Amino acid sequence: MESMIDIICFFEDLFLEYGMNPVLAQYLNLLINIVALTFIVFAANYVVKHFVIEAISAFTNRTKTTIDDFLIKSNFPRYIGRFVPIYIVYELFPLIFIDFPKILEFFFYTMKIYIIILVVWICRSVLRSTRNYLKTRSEFNDKPLESFSQIIMIFLWIIGLMFMFSVITGKSVIGFAISLGAASAVILLIFKDTILGLVASIQVSVNDIVRIGDWITFQKFGADGTVTEINLATVRVQNWDNTYTTIPTYSLISDSFQNWRGMQESPGRRIKRSVFIKQNSVKFLGPEDIAKLKKIQLIAPYLENRQSEIDKYNETNNIDKSVLINGRNQTNLGIFRKYADSYLQDHSAIHKEMYLIVRHLAPTPNGIPLEILCFSRDKRWENFEYISADIFDHLIAAIPYFDLQLFEAPSGDDIRNFLSKRSN
Repeated sequence: MESMIDIICFFEDLFLEYGMNPVLAQYLNLLINIVALTFIVFAANYVVKHFVIEAISAFTNRTKTTIDDFLIKSNFPRYIGRFVPIYIVYELFPLIFIDFPKILEFFFYTMKIYIIILVVWICRSVLRSTRNYLKTRSEFNDKPLESFSQIIMIFLWIIGLMFMFSVITGKSVIGFAISLGAASAVILLIFKDTILGLVASIQVSVNDIVRIGDWITFQKFGADGTVTEINLATVRVQNWDNTYTTIPTYSLISDSFQNWRGMQESPGRRIKRSVFIKQNSVKFLGPEDIAKLKKIQLIAPYLENRQSEIDKYNETNNIDKSVLINGRNQTNLGIFRKYADSYLQDHSAIHKEMYLIVRHLAPTPNGIPLEILCFSRDKRWENFEYISADIFDHLIAAIPYFDLQLFEAPSGDDIRNFLSKRSN
């Protein structure tokens, strides 16, 4: 220690020997020591940066693991290497400024704060490296890693600020936490959006509300597409027209939206559409009508069995069939409903182990809704739309064969033709 002080005071002693003013000799010696310390620090930093860090980078490039590559990209070795010049400054600076206690006091405060910030940076580097590494693993592709990392960084900075406050004020970290609790109302007001985003991110992750890659529909924000990013404040959605919509993370738990993940994970995708039948086209079927419909192969066995049951019932109960409404009868709408059901059962693209229903809904001013409810095996959007269109193309074209009519609002041409016929 004494030898180091002798070295630091070498020039001051030399100047005094030549008769220089003691104050001037002290300040010139201080200036020389500052220049020497700066040179030593830059030299140490250069050696660490261009030799040690480069050697570490070359070593990581030869290893098979990728986590160390991400550590290099996030400047982890560079942050660690800064402790070398910090150590040199921390040891030599007090000796150089031994006669300047105020400067030394400010120096120690500054160095402690810088070390705290450096430790936070190192933790951030490790956190980013871990996040980027996990993104390369398939099992984490749908996890909101960005949100997790941001939450952890907020807590790290809070802890870092608490320690910096302790250094500056001389109070304990517990005292800072107590002061923070007293000012919680102001903090909640200032950081309301950040706190809401923090809470929402935790709930979204824990409750598995949304994952990256999910297809969601959020009408309030005009979002309809795939979730590409989830972070602390926002959720980014790439819409089907390749535009992007940004949604506040808190809205995912405060508002209602539609997540299509259940459909994507299920064996099939639902088809639910209706055709509207004109009510006055529905009628009972006589023997001639039944004979005509038996030529439709898909429902011929059903008609044969069903009609024999009806005829047997009517004969047993002596039903007067001179009036068609008497007894039991089949209707063209009922047979068409059976035809639609048989067509779907026979369709190769329809999942037979899931719901398959053809049903009437309550009559409306637009006719009787005949609803088709089934599931396609292929869930891809373009194929799903093709299957749906193919089914309804066929059913709409088949309706006239059953003497049924689709309801359709009259167009201008229909009204003009009607009026012209009346005038003639």
